[in-house]
Amino acid sequence: MILATPPLPPPAVEQPAPHQVSYGIVTGRAARGTVRVIVFANGRRLTSKPLRGQRFSLRVSLPSGDVSVRVTTVARNDRRSSSVVEDVFGLPAGSRPRIVRSRQDPVLARKLRALTRDYAGTTGVYVQSLTGGAGGAWNAKAQFPAASTLKLAIAAAVLAEHSGVPPSGSGVHRLMQSMITRSDNASANALEVWLAGSTSAGSHRVNSLMRSIGLVDSEMYGGYELRTLAARIPVRVEQQPAFGYGKHTSAFDMASLFRAIWLASGSRGPLREAQPGFTAADGRYLLWLLAHVSDTRKLDRVRADNPGVVVLHKAGWLNTARHDAGLVFWRGGVFAVGVMTWSSSGAGTSSDRLAGKVAGLTLDRLRRMER
Repeated sequence: MILATPPLPPPAVEQPAPHQVSYGIVTGRAARGTVRVIVFANGRRLTSKPLRGQRFSLRVSLPSGDVSVRVTTVARNDRRSSSVVEDVFGLPAGSRPRIVRSRQDPVLARKLRALTRDYAGTTGVYVQSLTGGAGGAWNAKAQFPAASTLKLAIAAAVLAEHSGVPPSGSGVHRLMQSMITRSDNASANALEVWLAGSTSAGSHRVNSLMRSIGLVDSEMYGGYELRTLAARIPVRVEQQPAFGYGKHTSAFDMASLFRAIWLASGSRGPLREAQPGFTAADGRYLLWLLAHVSDTRKLDRVRADNPGVVVLHKAGWLNTARHDAGLVFWRGGVFAVGVMTWSSSGAGTSSDRLAGKVAGLTLDRLRRMER
């Protein structure tokens, strides 16, 4: 009688996880008897390494963008088993979160100021390489009407309160996806109510989170209308738009919030420390949502002439104000950027073009500096 060899149980993959970004870290646990681990991305073999024991941790270079990751384990008798992780968004390995000291690059600061002179209104700009530290700013602490940019802060507050990453198909996941990727106002209000029982109480919770990580120029002022850290880079108020009361933020605060979320995705930084409920998985989940924002032709204009560059961003606009803030990833690293604009006569596509020019200028400068 010949006994059939039992199949090798599939590996339990911990990272990457569905609906999260990945910096190329692959971790998990293999079945007893496994001697080799092989990692594929979109069907292409990335690495094959021997395994002693059952735990595995590998670093690979994932393609940038949406990717399917397959982890195959092999036993001595060539028995094989695989686990596939879908809905992963690959980011460059060189952009893994780390803490670096910020410093002003006078050349970049001067060029940014020259760009803002061409805009017929008030601007605020802040950029910083998160992997090298160099950056520049203009009017970065001036307060602008925030519009939808502060939906990012709502998302961070919800994730800090939610137990674990919201499961796919859950009500919170659907609201988060709608609020971030489509900037839906009703979803933002519903999440504030979920957070604290009302939009006003939810706003208070959002403000508390922002203050806890040093963002003092931003205010979440109630819900949305249902219609269609100390910096070494000098940040000042050069011109303050006269817009009255309401939600407001600054270029420095928005870029700093993006930096905090990026750092938290690697279990580092002020957000992870001040808000223990905001986990590394929460950070990777929120970045995955931001990678699928449908509002284009702003900061992401930089992608047109730069293949492989990835932009994760959140924009906001009113009749008189138009902003974009986010993270720009390239093979050499990542930078945070906030671009705010305001004009009493109305803000339009010239604001979008300015955001694209700021991103392009910064990318060109940092590529030369961080080779």
